[in-house]
Amino acid sequence: MIDLRSDTVTRPTAAMRQVMAQADVGDDVYGDDPSVNALEAQVAERAGKAAALFLPTGTQANLVALLSHCQRGEEYIVGQKAHNYLYEAGGAAVLGSIQPQPLDAAEDGTLPLDKVIAAIKPDDIHFAPTRLLSLENTHNGKVLPLAYLQQAWQLTRERGLALHIDGARIMNAAVALGVELEAITRYCDSFTLCLSKGLGTPMGSLLCGPAEYIARARRWRKMTGGGMRQIGIMAAAGSYAMEHHVARLQEDHDNARWLEQQLRALDVEIVAPGAQTNILFVRLSDTRAAALGPWMRERGVLLNAGPVTRLITHLDVTRDQLGQVVNLWKAFLAEHA
Repeated sequence: MIDLRSDTVTRPTAAMRQVMAQADVGDDVYGDDPSVNALEAQVAERAGKAAALFLPTGTQANLVALLSHCQRGEEYIVGQKAHNYLYEAGGAAVLGSIQPQPLDAAEDGTLPLDKVIAAIKPDDIHFAPTRLLSLENTHNGKVLPLAYLQQAWQLTRERGLALHIDGARIMNAAVALGVELEAITRYCDSFTLCLSKGLGTPMGSLLCGPAEYIARARRWRKMTGGGMRQIGIMAAAGSYAMEHHVARLQEDHDNARWLEQQLRALDVEIVAPGAQTNILFVRLSDTRAAALGPWMRERGVLLNAGPVTRLITHLDVTRDQLGQVVNLWKAFLAEHA
């Protein structure tokens, strides 16, 4: 099957599996797993942060990040369609009693800073105190500009807020901008990085930030059930990915842009701005949207089809396979004219 549903469907490569099989392990709850310790130190150093924490999932990493920034009854400003507001089952509100203040993102994925300023609550007993600005990079495949991040960072310094980046695909952002990770993460107090998307590991995310903050996050990880034992097998996969799978993200970006060009030639409507990284959105009529998913599945292609269909390239999809998808799309359009 050619699977374009998400980059979470990637499977560990043979080389990654070999590294996992040979990983040196210990009990991570006791701090004794050398592979976990090495991964945390590796990513923290790369990001220019004091410390990092390995967690099982991106959802838990974001939850722990918010719990470590905000107390009960406090507030974080976040995008209306941000993952840690819309797609994580309301965990911050349910488990942390943290109030979200969602804002509509601009077309480029940024949260307009004038709207952020207007949403910051005054020191008044009627309001939940605003403690945190949470950004997402990339946001629906859109890369937040460095100049914007610098402005958001300066704003939070002036207003006494912390700044967190949900960086599930932050390495895609770094590759797209042609910069090192630290060039992005210098403009945040904390960030998360997912290893199981474009980087191709079976599981795991990291939360990075100041040492005191990560110590607090480690306690929250325990309380939310995230203590792990001989997890160095997975941490070794993360270290391998950070060493060998970052630069190759450019291939995924190039493939997404190639797919965009081919679909444009078929008069498929591309949702602006097109493929900045490995994510492409196309717009379909309701009739075609209802038919496309089952039609493609019968022919060996998996899509999350809808009126706006997201297509994601990754290390398990080749250019030749995308060529097959284009040919099938052309046949589909001919049948559903």
